[in-house]
Amino acid sequence: MKIEEIQKALKELKLDGWLFYDFHRRDPIAQKILSIDSNKIFTRRWFYFIPSDGIPKKLVHSIEPYNLDHLPGEKFVYLAWQKLHNLLKEILGDSKKIAMQYSKNNMIPYICVVDGGTLELIRSFGIEVASSGELVSLFESHLTDEDIESHKQAVSVLYQVKDFAFSEISKRIKNNESCNEFIIQQLMQDKFRENNMIWDMGPIVSVNANNADPHYIPTPEIYSEIKLGDTVMIDLWAKKNQPGSIYADITWMAYVGDNVPENLENIFQITCKARDAALSLLKARFNNSLSVQGWEVDDACRSIINQAGFENNFFHRTGHNIGEEVHGPGVHMDNLETKDERNIIKGSCFSIEPGIYLKGFNGFRTEIDVIITNLGQVEVAGEIQNKIIPLL
Repeated sequence: MKIEEIQKALKELKLDGWLFYDFHRRDPIAQKILSIDSNKIFTRRWFYFIPSDGIPKKLVHSIEPYNLDHLPGEKFVYLAWQKLHNLLKEILGDSKKIAMQYSKNNMIPYICVVDGGTLELIRSFGIEVASSGELVSLFESHLTDEDIESHKQAVSVLYQVKDFAFSEISKRIKNNESCNEFIIQQLMQDKFRENNMIWDMGPIVSVNANNADPHYIPTPEIYSEIKLGDTVMIDLWAKKNQPGSIYADITWMAYVGDNVPENLENIFQITCKARDAALSLLKARFNNSLSVQGWEVDDACRSIINQAGFENNFFHRTGHNIGEEVHGPGVHMDNLETKDERNIIKGSCFSIEPGIYLKGFNGFRTEIDVIITNLGQVEVAGEIQNKIIPLL
């Protein structure tokens, strides 16, 4: 536990403490930050309070009094709910403003895991509850240099699999062999396994109108053939099959033919320009030691697509945090679905993936993974796609 570092951050944020609360493992953030043993039985409510000054305090049920023994601090044990309330109030003491896994107006759903009733209880003590969003970024989504290296290793494999997929499509089309979205997806999964990678679903392999659905995934029952003249999108994400490994997530596009039609390339270029605008903002801010928030990156990217007349065709956020989960709890590049006002921190990773989706016709997306190193340098893991790839 990084108690001293957490307390330093609490003082900087002008918070009197950070209160962790969980019931039946509903809070994955608390599970990770507090290193909760996945093999222990947790059936009762528990609290762990880290004050900005002083020693932490833990509140546990008499049936499970040992569950937080691995954490430093003074232990309090309750049985009846009345004692739970009284001890919790005692533990929080003179605190006026504390952080919990909460986000005002549910603006950052990844953080909103504390139930309304518990918030009411804390507020009944005369205590203001603030979002732990900035703290979560610092102590849950921060990447060490070793973590960043893990991400880069995953990126390297993904680019190999991407190249293999496009090569396989080209070969099959030239040889008049069977070629469809599902076949290519399954071959990509085989390559993942060969490289000791794990993933939760996918990857996405789609053509033409299917590209206009950002979450389209072929199945054994639902897929399209890949033919001459088709536009192909692949979106792949995976990580090394090792404890603590970090995901990578990229999207590339290709055309089954010798020359990419101008009308397709022109739309794709708009997404590239939007991506580059977001990247330029990040570099300008970090190069000058200035803060930048997730919503600002989204605005920089989205404004390019809006100016091109596709405002209604870019209907997801610009990017998401990447960690041990492909969609992590850190800062997202978002001022559409939510407004992420958290500062992007050193030692973080996230995607930038603008898209233009034209229902019934086609979809276009480019996706890169951006690393903010622990020295504050802005890096892109892997090659950046600047044109649709002709496969023949």
